[in-house]
Amino acid sequence: MTPAADVLVVGAAAAGLSTVEALRRKGFTGLVTVLGAEAHLPYDRPPLSKQVLSGKWEPERARLRTQEVLAKLDAEFVLGEHAVALDPGTRTVRTASGRELRAGAVVVATGVRPRRLPGQDGLAGVHVLRTLEDAIALRADLLAAERLVVVGEGVLGSEIAATARTMGLAVTMTGPQPAPMALQFGTLVSERLAVLHREQGVELRLGTGVAGLTGKGRVSGVRLATGEVLPADVVVVAIGAEPAVDWLSGSGLELDNGLMCDARCRAAEGIYAVGDVARWHHDELDTVLRLENRTNATEQAGVVAANILGEDTCYRPIPYFWTDQFDARIQVHGIAGDGDVTIVDGDPATGRFVARYERDGRVTGVLGWNMAKQARLRRAEIPLSGGLR
Repeated sequence: MTPAADVLVVGAAAAGLSTVEALRRKGFTGLVTVLGAEAHLPYDRPPLSKQVLSGKWEPERARLRTQEVLAKLDAEFVLGEHAVALDPGTRTVRTASGRELRAGAVVVATGVRPRRLPGQDGLAGVHVLRTLEDAIALRADLLAAERLVVVGEGVLGSEIAATARTMGLAVTMTGPQPAPMALQFGTLVSERLAVLHREQGVELRLGTGVAGLTGKGRVSGVRLATGEVLPADVVVVAIGAEPAVDWLSGSGLELDNGLMCDARCRAAEGIYAVGDVARWHHDELDTVLRLENRTNATEQAGVVAANILGEDTCYRPIPYFWTDQFDARIQVHGIAGDGDVTIVDGDPATGRFVARYERDGRVTGVLGWNMAKQARLRRAEIPLSGGLR
């Protein structure tokens, strides 16, 4: 494959920035343009639900790189411009303002956008959390509130509930799963997480769906499917996210829970995807994956950069993510969730342990709860070939 002479990266968050850095690190000297919908230079999202929301960090501290470091990348950042269309044949991106950007290779790194509840946009006090502005607005509301209801028991909902509780709010978490992060951790570990949240004062109203919100002008509560209303001064909706691919409609590219790619993260000739928006074929696992985490954004960017430069590299990671809640740092290598779970190091009663996940006799993942080193060592027990299907 002939390396591209210039590269356009659509998306100025972690995945987009990591792609630019990988290109320069590998010796690419051509023109690089980064198109970002937000007005901010690249910043990190994981701290938004923790350090920024709690006030431990000023928002500026979430920036991924200083101005000086970004300047050394010699890339043009076009910020505050939404991409609205892509012509894969000419590799041309059109923006909402009518601007057209063309390059030898286009990298789609537009991420995801939060799902919302019907009617929430008409009520003050209802928030999602994805952007820096979202975190700032939510923090301002929390500082003036007493009662928060978090709709959603996944990673983001659990982190927001933990942060708000440390800020002194009365916090209720609700959602259809039986325990926080049950889908990600499975029964044994998610029940231990439920114990932690309860010990810290979070009220868990799980195992039931949400029918809607109450209030006129400003939210006053969350109505459960049972008819019960949970009173609230502030509500956070954390019910997952959808890949930001609507702007690719009509491009002819395959869109299915993300931008579909081959094992090289290539959606079409000269068109690649990286980060939360990318759904690619994992050759070792013989399945398609889309991962929403910071580590994936960085690792996948390296593979995309290599392929743009003419290499022939497949992306075959062992998935990894982490979450910080109260005094627990939980790290997952591979895939947890369903399957047989065994505690192989430590003891859950002490707040330090490693759990090993198996399915059909194969190790699919390891989870460390305040045992980072031990979990990392046991990562070697995960076989890639056929192990995580």
